[in-house]
Amino acid sequence: MPDALDLTRSQMVALLRAPEPDVLKSLLPAATLDAATRARVEGHARLILNDLRAAQSTGWINRFLQEYRLNTQEGVALLSLAEAYLRVPDTTTADLLIKDKLGDADWKAHSGQSGSKLVNSATFGLVLTRALVADEGGVLKGLLARAGEPFIRAGVAAAMRLMGSVFVMGRDIEEALDRAAKPDNTGFTASFDMLGESARTWDDAHAYYASYENAIAAVGASKKVLGHNISVKLSALHPRYEVANAKACVAELTEMMIGLSRKAAGLGIGLTVDAEETERLMLSLDIIEGVARDPQLSGWDGFGMAIQAYGKRCRPLVGWAEALGAATGRKLFVRLVKGAYWDSEIKKAQVDGLSDYPLFTRKAATDVSYLACARDMLDAAHIYPAFAGHNALTVATLIDWAGPRRDFEFQRLHGMGEGLHERLVREEGFACRTYAPVGGHRELLAYLVRRLLENGANSSFVHQLADATITEDMLLADPATRIATVEGRPHPGIRKPAELFPGRVNSAGIDLNDEATLKSVMEAVTKSESLAATALVSGQPVTGDPKPVINPATGAKVGSVIEAVAYDVRRAIAAATAAAPAWNARPVEDRAACLERLADLLEENRPELLRLAVQEAGKTVGDAVAEVREAVDFCRYYANQARTSLAPEILPGPTGERNELRLVGRGVFACISPWNFPLAIFLGQITAALVTGNAVVAKPAPQTPLIAYRAIQLAHKAGIPADVLHFLPGGVEVGDAIISHTAINGVAFTGSMPTARTIARNLLKDDNRPIVPLIAETGGLNAMIVDSSALPEQVVADVVTSAFRSAGQRCSALRLLVVQEDIADGLIRLLTGAMDTLVLGDPSDIRTDVGPVIDGAARDKLEAYRQSMKANWVHTLEKPALSGTFVPPTLIRLEKVEDLTQEWFGPVLHVVTWKASELEEVVARINAQGYGLTMGLHSRIKATADAVSDMARVGNLYVNRSMIGAVVGSQPFGGEGLSGTGPKAGGPHFLMRFVSERTISTDTTSAGGNATLLSLAETDV
Repeated sequence: MPDALDLTRSQMVALLRAPEPDVLKSLLPAATLDAATRARVEGHARLILNDLRAAQSTGWINRFLQEYRLNTQEGVALLSLAEAYLRVPDTTTADLLIKDKLGDADWKAHSGQSGSKLVNSATFGLVLTRALVADEGGVLKGLLARAGEPFIRAGVAAAMRLMGSVFVMGRDIEEALDRAAKPDNTGFTASFDMLGESARTWDDAHAYYASYENAIAAVGASKKVLGHNISVKLSALHPRYEVANAKACVAELTEMMIGLSRKAAGLGIGLTVDAEETERLMLSLDIIEGVARDPQLSGWDGFGMAIQAYGKRCRPLVGWAEALGAATGRKLFVRLVKGAYWDSEIKKAQVDGLSDYPLFTRKAATDVSYLACARDMLDAAHIYPAFAGHNALTVATLIDWAGPRRDFEFQRLHGMGEGLHERLVREEGFACRTYAPVGGHRELLAYLVRRLLENGANSSFVHQLADATITEDMLLADPATRIATVEGRPHPGIRKPAELFPGRVNSAGIDLNDEATLKSVMEAVTKSESLAATALVSGQPVTGDPKPVINPATGAKVGSVIEAVAYDVRRAIAAATAAAPAWNARPVEDRAACLERLADLLEENRPELLRLAVQEAGKTVGDAVAEVREAVDFCRYYANQARTSLAPEILPGPTGERNELRLVGRGVFACISPWNFPLAIFLGQITAALVTGNAVVAKPAPQTPLIAYRAIQLAHKAGIPADVLHFLPGGVEVGDAIISHTAINGVAFTGSMPTARTIARNLLKDDNRPIVPLIAETGGLNAMIVDSSALPEQVVADVVTSAFRSAGQRCSALRLLVVQEDIADGLIRLLTGAMDTLVLGDPSDIRTDVGPVIDGAARDKLEAYRQSMKANWVHTLEKPALSGTFVPPTLIRLEKVEDLTQEWFGPVLHVVTWKASELEEVVARINAQGYGLTMGLHSRIKATADAVSDMARVGNLYVNRSMIGAVVGSQPFGGEGLSGTGPKAGGPHFLMRFVSERTISTDTTSAGGNATLLSLAETDV
């Protein structure tokens, strides 16, 4: 029989993606108040509201934040400025940032509105600043020309530091301790949080560990206020704190936490593990349990954890904490919070195509969960409860439930909720603790502001309290009643991940952070099973000598393939030519239904496809999952597009005439695909050609025929006739034979520019041959521009993803990093540290970040280039001790943009710098290289993003995000110039290139008069 710890963990697993109504049904009884209790609670809450509103009317900071709330353009502008300004080192970018954030907002609308003279003075300063930085003339502009910029910069910097002081307790632990001891904090203890961001490098992790050690020592030595504790963020102590690295990171973090806990216990200080993203929860429980079971910490009740109520697993998590306390003979300190990653968790589940959300979609549902968990915590024998939040109704409810008890505490965020907790401490005698961030304003303010901007602040109690349009009754509405009224249904504005796209089902993802799911996937991808593939002409295999297909990571044989020869090509094209008219004549609905059945079959056969992607193409498990999903999305997207875009259209004209436009297939399309997306691009080309009424001869890359073969088999099974879709694996000879055949009516190709040029020339060799469409996507020199307003940690994460994921073997991969020189040294240090955390190896190991390049020829070409540039190496990694075709990720310094003259298709990244005044010149120089596939930009200045989007001649521009992973239907993919012909794959215009347009004009009067006019005449009275 499982013990209580195992039982509660099993319950958490079951609830992770459970339907929201089912989860809430079990929570509502504990969160529902009877009429008498409700009356008492509401009366107390109204008293608390009075104190809160009184506090908001005093103090200029409260007035300022009330005046510039997050639902105003001005409030967002101020917080966006605060997020970036203090980290900008150069005056040029600082001035641009100020102008961008303050120049367009309506500060005059706030002038004189506040009851605070200080706020009104600050608003006048903002009005003045806007006048100085806006594109306006007059006296103020003249003032700016004489002395304005330094004056404005100094004022803005002071204002940002002042905002920082509101949210940050101190720039270091000593300053924070001094501030905690000031009279306005009398009666409050603190939980000091030493940083905001997660560790990106091992140096970061070591520095953060040292800061925790220092904080423990400083708090232990301080005699000013007793009872403070420390909050620890596990992701700060390990740059690879993730499920894929669980075996290593859990052991290492447990050891680090035991070390910190022993120091804290020795000094009588508490230590609380902060809650982080959903995917890390189970890892954190292993670490917390490891610390709690340390023999040297026996009897220490200072250890604890935070629990986020917005998670569906929250209630059994409280049960787990109680069980751990019982098992280790201690009281576990448990901080219950509403949650801090709501927006990002919603987006991640949508992006990953998961079955449901791990958290509640309604704020009232989170409140219900909070109350149910709080009741359990008050009833628990081995939990010391800490209730964090600023909601008057929640606080009043907990006080009513607790009765005369005082063996728990309330918590608040530093800088928020003044009035509520002062009453609790000074009038009602409750213990209260302030969650107090500690660190430099330059680093921490950015983190704290992003938390405010990202986490639905407009629906928070603090925001609603400041909104005069929200009545007291609305503020005190019972969350249990609200949830019961809607029967626990999810928020109607937040569709499930599967329902994200109108008209089609989103491809199903795999939760690789779920232990059982991950185990199943790894069993599938490591399975040893050889596949024998063969060319298929009208569904019949050809004869010939099989060739081995090799795993690029290990050199082992994955399977074999019998390639086509010229005779097979001729037979396939002849059969396709004969079959095309009947296929084209079938209703679009029939063809679209075949694609949708193929999508379903791809998902049903996903384990085998994942294995082939990993073993044949050398893809990591995450990339393999994305590959299958993209193929599924192509099938469903083009099926949905065809139903609407291929419908006949009646065109306007004079009465008595009918003009109809029809779109029909061109005949036989050749689809030639690359090895880097051997399923997604392969099927993307094929399905577009098929659904538009064409027959297809498909040639995959010679390195990856096995996964393509299985895709063809599944396509035939889905109802696509064998004589309509033919499979012709092979090398250059097969490709030449296909292209040179005059019955080919169009070509879809993804690959190198030299090969695309060869195809284009071959299509024009025969003077008697019609000019047929060539749809080509051919790679690029893909640059990312970074200015000094960008957040370095975010830049580095996106650079590592864009340059080194898939071993740099994506058409869209980052090749050239273009960094403003003012931040280049620091950014490069952070980047090289992040590179050191990467794991190179066999992609069938879930820990692997960078697998092999596709074959020996690719490796040798890249290695020759790397060695030729060795004098310019900034950083590189060691090759793994494996026999595969590995190329270490390498960062190479160049003097100028023009030094990169060709695409290096692998994990090789180049870096150059630019001056703050050179943005237009930099974009022009990148454009001049002639390629136009992808470009990235990292900047917090909207005007900069607008300017680059206007100037950049690229198919895909990515702003403040990675440059890879284009989503079908959302981010149509394709380039211009030397990077391709268009139209964009996965976009609304792609299918149009596969069809011919035919117009039929009929004179309807030729059969005896104009029936339309006659009918109109008869109705004329």
